[in-house]
Amino acid sequence: MVTGVQTCALPISTILPLCLGLLLFFQVSMAQFSFGGSPLQSPRGFRGDQDSRHQCRFEHLTALEATHQQRSEAGFTEYYNIEARNEFRCAGVSVRRLVVESKGLVLPMYANAHKLVYIVQGRGVFGMALPGCPETFQSVRSPFEQEVATAGEAQSSIQKMRDEHQQLHQFHQGDVIAVPAGVAHWLYNNGDSPVVAFTVIDTSNNANQLDPKRREFFLAGKPRSSWQQQSYSYQTEQLSRNQNIFAGFSPDLLSEALSVSKQTVLRLQGLSDPRGAIIRVENGLQALQPSLQVEPVKEEQTQAYLPTKQLQPTWLRSGGACGQQNVLDEIMCAFKLRKNIDNPQSSDIFNPHGGRITRANSQNFPILNIIQMSATRIVLQNNALLTPHWTVNAHTVMYVTAGQGHIQVVDHRGRSVFDGELHQQQILLIPQNFAVVVKARREGFAWVSFKTNHNAVDSQIAGKASILRALPVDVVANAYRLSREDSRHVKFNRGDEMAVFAPRRGPQQYAEWQINEK
Repeated sequence: MVTGVQTCALPISTILPLCLGLLLFFQVSMAQFSFGGSPLQSPRGFRGDQDSRHQCRFEHLTALEATHQQRSEAGFTEYYNIEARNEFRCAGVSVRRLVVESKGLVLPMYANAHKLVYIVQGRGVFGMALPGCPETFQSVRSPFEQEVATAGEAQSSIQKMRDEHQQLHQFHQGDVIAVPAGVAHWLYNNGDSPVVAFTVIDTSNNANQLDPKRREFFLAGKPRSSWQQQSYSYQTEQLSRNQNIFAGFSPDLLSEALSVSKQTVLRLQGLSDPRGAIIRVENGLQALQPSLQVEPVKEEQTQAYLPTKQLQPTWLRSGGACGQQNVLDEIMCAFKLRKNIDNPQSSDIFNPHGGRITRANSQNFPILNIIQMSATRIVLQNNALLTPHWTVNAHTVMYVTAGQGHIQVVDHRGRSVFDGELHQQQILLIPQNFAVVVKARREGFAWVSFKTNHNAVDSQIAGKASILRALPVDVVANAYRLSREDSRHVKFNRGDEMAVFAPRRGPQQYAEWQINEK
């Protein structure tokens, strides 16, 4: 019988396949057990008593615009008055819009629930401090530091003060960024134009065990509110009293814990910091990305950052297959954190006379298995139509990025709960299983749909992939009291079009259309 100790003593050629097999088993098991297994399941639910369920009424949906704004030194945050809307409370989602000026830094913070961030415009860099993950970027040693290390003083103050941090990520327009609950993150605009980001927070996910409200914990600064007199009860209370988490600790204890002076601690607490949650970095941030030139290293390059061999699991780097490192931590550390859904070449569905659809789900963006949300980018050309459909397993939050469209939503009783126009920067929540149809106006229509399931499934009513195409002709004929010929027209008149439909006119009449987003 081979014991655990004996197993560790086996050759690496024997152990490596075993460990790789175990790693694969953990991945599959986590995907099936922790993440619900079936794409039709979701770890979400009501958080109140039975009576609270009956308060979820979706008779009248409303398109919302930003109602109030929180200014900071280098940008602002816009909020939607979702507290007054029953559908958002029942869906368990919260939204906001962030505008970051050039050289603006969104201070580090974390939230009580998973969230997805869509970059409407701009570019920059973001970072996350993933718990349990190693520092994978280290600053280059200067010649002086190398001499110190050679002299046997590797533990000198200079050596210990070399910067180390986790990997940083570039972002661009059209990117979806996944931010797990409780993970500290920050964002910096290193471009020349403002960064506009729209965020959806899923407070009803089981990762949030705090309460059904969005709660953001700042690690720096003192977010301020210019609209304290408004009557938005929870958000007003939250923002008007916000301080970073250091402010609640005793200066003496913080001084001891960090081994710094009380004066430094007072700066960390930020009680007199007037800049807000978005600050300006006038001289820009130092080179945070890996240097393209590793050798030779010049003294002036000592602030550049070089990647370590983070792609190799810790149990291999340490020279043994039975190391103590948590394998699941390694999986988390290797996750891709962003995905672009605005590139036409990456479209999942494309109709040259209708538009395109691009999806980010757990199949092509694995971290969404943890986030338990997904996002879909839809761009309709002038007068094009998105097929009538319902989402089987998720609520949907629509955020309009450009153009104008006509939307109709129908509930389980066949009643219209929304019939109106949506335009840029408006939002609309579509409850799970409610049927919806979208038609673009003459200027076209573009939006992002955030869904509360990592692999949301849409059931289409018309087109090649529709429920009607899946029914026998006789079933359609008898169900709707149609002739067999008319039933065939109902099933097949849209031909091979799927999801995105061209207007009902000749192809020669279609005008080229290019949407202009701001």
